[in-house]
Amino acid sequence: MESFRQAERSFCCTLNYFIRLKQIQEMDGAEIIWYHAANSRAKTVEALKGSAHMIEADILQDIKINQPIMAHPPQNESDITFYDWLNEVLKSDKGLKLDFKSLEAVGPSMKLLELKKEYLNRPVWLNADVLPGPGGTTSNVVDAQRFLEMVDSFIPGAVLSLGWTTSCSRDQDNYGYTWEMVKQMQQLCKALQNTVTFPVRAALLPASFLQLQWLLQQSERYTLTVWTGKDDLYSLDDLLQYRRHFDKDKIFYDISEAHRTIVKKTTGSSQSQS
Repeated sequence: MESFRQAERSFCCTLNYFIRLKQIQEMDGAEIIWYHAANSRAKTVEALKGSAHMIEADILQDIKINQPIMAHPPQNESDITFYDWLNEVLKSDKGLKLDFKSLEAVGPSMKLLELKKEYLNRPVWLNADVLPGPGGTTSNVVDAQRFLEMVDSFIPGAVLSLGWTTSCSRDQDNYGYTWEMVKQMQQLCKALQNTVTFPVRAALLPASFLQLQWLLQQSERYTLTVWTGKDDLYSLDDLLQYRRHFDKDKIFYDISEAHRTIVKKTTGSSQSQS
C-alpha cells in the first residue's frame, strides 16, 4: 500500500484534482470557487450543497470539552466539533482548507486527520499565520517551527498555507509585503518538500508586486492565494495586474464571486508546470 506521502503526490495538486473530477476545465486558479468560514452546522451544510470546490473553516481548541471546534476569534464556541465537521465534509468531494488560529488545536486536529487519511484523496490545505506582516503583530503569530513539525508528523503531504498577520485601514495608505517579509518566508519554506501557498491580502497587493513575484520565482512548489477582509477596499485593477503577469496556475482568488468571475475572464499569463 503506497505511503501517504506517495499518495499525496498523485492528488495534492488542487487544480489537477478538480480537473480529474471534470469540475474545472483548465489549470487556472481563478476557476476555483471558495466557501469561507464554514464554522457552524448550518454553514457546513450550505457549503456542501453549494458549488464551492474548497471549503475553508477555522479551528480552535475548546478547553471545556478538550476538543477542536470550528470557530474564529473572538468567537470561542461552536455548535460543531472538528470531528463532526470532518465526518460531514469527507462524505463529499470538496477540498479542505483548515485555518489554525493557535497551536493548541493543531495536534488534536492532526490526530483526527490521520485517522481519516484513507479518505484524504483530495486537496487538504493547512493554514496558519506564521510571520508578522504589514500592520500585523507578533501576538497572533502561530509558532512556525512547531506548526510545521506537528503537521509533518501526522500529515506530511498536506498543502501548507503559510501567511503573515496583517491589518488594513480604509482611512490611510497601507504598505505592502516588504522584502524583509518575503525573504523571511523564503527562509522558512526553502527546505520544505510540501506544496506551499502564501495567502496575501488583496488590499496590500499594489505595493508588493516585485516582492511577491520574487517569492514565487524561488520554487515551483509555491503559489499565492489572494484573500480580502470583510471591509477591505481594493482595486480590481491591482488583481488584474497580477493576473496578466503571473502564470494562471500560480494564483488562487478567495475573493467576491463577482470579482473572481472578472479575473477569470481576463487573459492571464501562459501556464507553468505545477
